[in-house]
Formats: sequence, C-alpha cells, structure tokens
Amino acid sequence: MTLLFRFCSGLPLFVLHPIGWLLGWIAYWASPSYRREFRKNAALAGISKRATRRAVGESGKMVAELPRLWMGRLPPVEWHGTDLVETAFKAGRGVLFLTPHIGSFEATALSYAERYGQKSHPMSVLFRVPRKPWLRDLVYLARGRPGLRGAPATMAGVRLLLRALRAGECVGLLPDQVPPKQLGEWAPFFGENAYTMTLSARLIQQTGAFVVLVWGERRPWGRGFDVYVQPLRATLDADMAIAAAQINQAMEEVILRRPDQYIWGYARYKNPRDSL
Repeated sequence: MTLLFRFCSGLPLFVLHPIGWLLGWIAYWASPSYRREFRKNAALAGISKRATRRAVGESGKMVAELPRLWMGRLPPVEWHGTDLVETAFKAGRGVLFLTPHIGSFEATALSYAERYGQKSHPMSVLFRVPRKPWLRDLVYLARGRPGLRGAPATMAGVRLLLRALRAGECVGLLPDQVPPKQLGEWAPFFGENAYTMTLSARLIQQTGAFVVLVWGERRPWGRGFDVYVQPLRATLDADMAIAAAQINQAMEEVILRRPDQYIWGYARYKNPRDSL
C-alpha cells in the first residue's frame, strides 16, 4: 500500500480527482449503512439533493488526493484573508485554527506549514493514531513536515497543544468530530444533539488564544485549493455546553458555504467511545 501511495503521490490532481470521484460513488453504493448515514446527515442540514450527490464524489476526491498531499509536491493553494492571520500573529498570543471536515483540511494544514509554519509560527495538529502500521507510518510522515507537528489524540497530545499555545505558536483542530466520553458536551448541530468536543473552548480559556476559522475548498478540474480565513465572531461562554453549541454554530456556517464538499458520511451523531 505504501508503494501505491508513493506512485500516486506523483500524479496530478486532475488525474487523482476523477479516480476519487469514482471511488466515492463505489463506496456509497457498496455500503447501505454509509449511504443511510450520508443521506440522513445531509437531510438534517437541509442540503439539496444536487449538493448531496456532489458531496458523494467530493468525499472520494478527499481520499484520492491524500498521496499527493502527504508524499508529493503541494498543489497550488491560494489564501484569502491573510490579513486576519497577520493580525492574529501580531496579537502576541497563540493562535487556534478551527476547521470542519470540509474540502481539503489536509491541504489547509500543509499549505499553512509551507506559508507560515516554516518561517515563524509552527502549527501543531491533533490527530488520531491509525491502527494499521502502514497507515500510521504515512500519517506520521505527513504530520512531520517542516512547520507542522502532530499531536496524538491522547492526554500527552493535549498537553503538547497547551504548551504550543502558551509559547505563542499555532494549533489546528477539527471540532466537528466525536470526542471520547467526559471530553465533550451534547450540543445542537444542524438541529440535532451531537456529542461535541470541549477541547477547543478549554484551550481558549486556559491560554487566551486568538481564534480564527479556516477551511480549504477544492477547486474544480484539479486546479488546486482555496483557503479561506475568517474570525470566530462569538465570544465563547464559560459554560462548556453553551460554548460547544457556539462552536457548532460557527462550523455550520462554514459548512453551508460549500455543503457539496462536506463529509456527510461521518457518523456525527454517534455515542462517544469510552476513552482516548
């Protein structure tokens, strides 16, 4: 599998994305449970059937582009809202970047590392360590790029994030994933209660970090990505349940900008697992 990744890492996106589109539809029709989850989540958010159909192929593109992003040369990425990033840096505090599972969050983190992290503000990103050894090696390779550090989803990883923010560095989180028990709160997400991580709110409270929303949108025909940055407009409440709801609302606003590129097949409303 690693050899396949290495081979695909040299292919352009205009080759990888059609392959991914096909794989996305194969997965959709091959798994009734995945198909039900996909349709249910998109319907809860009020997403049109056209956008839902496009999201099936886009989910496959996300997988197919990983070899190029993890092991190859980074495709073209254009940033929008860089003045906000510069303002965050000038604030002299750590910066917390929040993004949902939309478009290419991998390209977002890697392009940040290339544009900013290698120069002055490295980014630490939380990730779950894969169980399969071959995939674990690839993930660690991707998370070890210059300007980018991986923080495993363990208590040691959380402590690493705290240290990074207190040192004035940057942290990237995807707050729309289900955390383990005792590490989240039930909060509305597109009108349905979802177990939501409180880590982002706790990091902000404990470090006074500057918070921005960031997401990467996939351009058509394999022409690269656009990364957008905007402020988190809400002042997070001290109550963790309210803060979780505020962050969910911010994620909803980002997702509704490009619902065709969100991963609707993720089991967002499942019960949390027991531990990290």
